[in-house]
Amino acid sequence: MDAHAVILEAPRQLALRRLNLSECGPSDVIVDIAWSGISTGTEKLLWTGEMPRFPGMGYPLVPGYESVGRITDAGADAKGRIGEWVFVPGAACYQDARSLFGGTAERVIVPSSRALLVSESLGKDGVLFALAATALHAISGEKPPELIVGHGTLGRLLARLTIATGAPAPTVWDNKASRRSGGVGYDVIAPKDDDRKDYATIYDASGYADGIDTLIGRLAHGGELVLAGFYANRPSFAFPPAFQIEARMRIAAEWQPQDLAVTRDLIETGALDLSDLISHTSPAGDAERAYPTAFHDTDCLKMVLDWSQAA
Repeated sequence: MDAHAVILEAPRQLALRRLNLSECGPSDVIVDIAWSGISTGTEKLLWTGEMPRFPGMGYPLVPGYESVGRITDAGADAKGRIGEWVFVPGAACYQDARSLFGGTAERVIVPSSRALLVSESLGKDGVLFALAATALHAISGEKPPELIVGHGTLGRLLARLTIATGAPAPTVWDNKASRRSGGVGYDVIAPKDDDRKDYATIYDASGYADGIDTLIGRLAHGGELVLAGFYANRPSFAFPPAFQIEARMRIAAEWQPQDLAVTRDLIETGALDLSDLISHTSPAGDAERAYPTAFHDTDCLKMVLDWSQAA
């Protein structure tokens, strides 16, 4: 079996070509992908070649961990799942390419446990499950954000989840005027327009490693800075200001399986709304143009590839 897949042969060398797939095991499912999202965090670093050393890193690779589609076949132990609409957070089914993270293809083979049953009515919005689960994981069991830095897709999901959990609406910063619209139930402002310096919790979703000193300067005594983005440059900060306020710092890692399940519950009950987060859609055949657009067009909030005509 083979499938068209987006493949990064090397930094900035992207193509759509057929790759051989591994055999379907007894507990595996075969998913025909309808939509897959492009991450402007980790995938941008893979595309530029700036990704720090990471398990499984190397080229050529198939990126992507935001795909939805239908189970069209399965191994003997998973036949009952045929026909289900599922979210797939990546795949490792390619014989001649690395899978980091392996989800951007017209067809994937994954263990049944990696295919999360979701509502087909979500359509392409279903690709946002991983990012929403990442935002949920950052907040779960911790103090919710009073300030969120960055009003990209992750920042918006953090704000929506904060409100969905019943916490007060956070303030959101974004330097780009075009990104300061679209706040639902919360204010989005330029950093220069905010004089507050007593935030108990600041969640940074910008991925901008050089801005930590500024954020520490906005914390209350004993306040916490949460690094919720992914950073290409080495994060660093001046020690004395952090020392004086006894600042705390936490790194929020990727989602865990239970986060996906809780995210699904929040979406199904209407507590979390995924609408108006996808700004651009492109045929998968135009992936070579779609990826630079996703990374460099400031009007592009989220790019999704349509696999309906991949050939």
